[in-house]
Amino acid sequence: MDQITALIHRMSIFDLLDIAIVSYVVYRLILLIRGTRAVQLLKGIIILVIADGISQILHLHALNWLLTQALTIGLIAIPVVFQPELRRALEQLGRSRVLDFTFRSQEEDITIQKTVDELVRAATYFSRNRIGALIIIERATGLNEYIETGIEIGAKVTSALLINSFIPNTPLHDGAMILRGDRVIAASCYLPLSDSLKLGKELGTRHRAAVGITEQSDALALVVSEETGTISLARAGLLLRYLTEPDLKRVLIKEMSMPTHAKGWRMFTRRGDSP
Repeated sequence: MDQITALIHRMSIFDLLDIAIVSYVVYRLILLIRGTRAVQLLKGIIILVIADGISQILHLHALNWLLTQALTIGLIAIPVVFQPELRRALEQLGRSRVLDFTFRSQEEDITIQKTVDELVRAATYFSRNRIGALIIIERATGLNEYIETGIEIGAKVTSALLINSFIPNTPLHDGAMILRGDRVIAASCYLPLSDSLKLGKELGTRHRAAVGITEQSDALALVVSEETGTISLARAGLLLRYLTEPDLKRVLIKEMSMPTHAKGWRMFTRRGDSP
């Protein structure tokens, strides 16, 4: 007890700051991998570390050597095994708003309002008529690698265009539509599927694609179920389900009105990513 008290007295403000930063990093890492298969891999690594410690205490030299080799290989394999999580963490760091000084004009607010109205009108039609749809709204993170998998459109966002594109048995029905600002950039695009364990088994490919693209970017994903007509919105790997028309409009306006870094950091924007 005296040693603990002495240790506390020797701690400076920088030590406390160091502990706080490390604690926050560990907390963010836990949030990042929670609900994914990476949790099971992490549990396996922890078990190996505990077993290695026990083998040292009991002087089980052969077992200790084997576990040490396994841990060494495991540490080398971590960047490969956790590649999706590491990529997501770095993208979230790059999207941080610490240095965001961008401002929207009144014209941009009006454009957002009109785009949201068209999206809500189309989503309501899809829901009432049990038409499946998946619409991705690009934000700061460029989606060119997914746009290139689809069919280029390059038209202004209207509910009529959205509805006609997702009518069953039409050429653009399958896949996702990607929007950039008030423009439809491409349709029939292929997206990565989420492997999150949080998603229910009743959710199909559209919903997993909606969550998958938001895990790997800051995009918004509007998805309508073909079976139930349920309207959902995915953001940051989370799926908000059973949205009503007013709910959808409110959430879209809030999310699309939030500042992004595409304009503030134009020098880092890839060719073809500008609106």
